[in-house]
Amino acid sequence: MSSYISNERPQPDQVLADIADYVLNYEIKSQLALKTAYYCLLDTLGCGFEALTYPACTKLLGPVVPGTIVPNGAKVPGTNFQLDPVKAAFDIGAIIRWLDFNDTWLAAEWGTLR
Repeated sequence: MSSYISNERPQPDQVLADIADYVLNYEIKSQLALKTAYYCLLDTLGCGFEALTYPACTKLLGPVVPGTIVPNGAKVPGTNFQLDPVKAAFDIGAIIRWLDFNDTWLAAEWGTLR
């Protein structure tokens, strides 16, 4: 005997609805906040594009099945990849975080008191 499975979409959780409301409706009034966000975005993209020069990073990128292109999929900046959202999120995260270890290593070494 099979049980009935509804195909009706449930209402989103309140936390998810609150986040979506914030993203769509919050008005940023601080020019400093906008300028800071702009520089953070530029730094993130720059780090990601530089990471694409490291073979150890690029070998992690791309579709699970080589040559696959997902119609209307998410694009990975700096590459020709158009992937499913989960793999694209991994790839984008990998390229923007690839060089972070180098930054923290230097910061830890230079930040210690002797």
